[in-house]
Amino acid sequence: MVMRRKGDLPTRTCAVCGKPFTWRRKWAAVWDEVRYCSERCRRNRRGSPS
Repeated sequence: MVMRRKGDLPTRTCAVCGKPFTWRRKWAAVWDEVRYCSERCRRNRRGSPS
């Protein structure tokens, strides 16, 4: 595994709140499918962005 600095990790924008979030190790296998920054945003995915 190659060591990376936090600034070099890939980022995405949350589909619910619009905030940017970075790659996490637990998402390594499913990074292409990750759309929400947190469990709270995933649960509130039908809500309007704030």
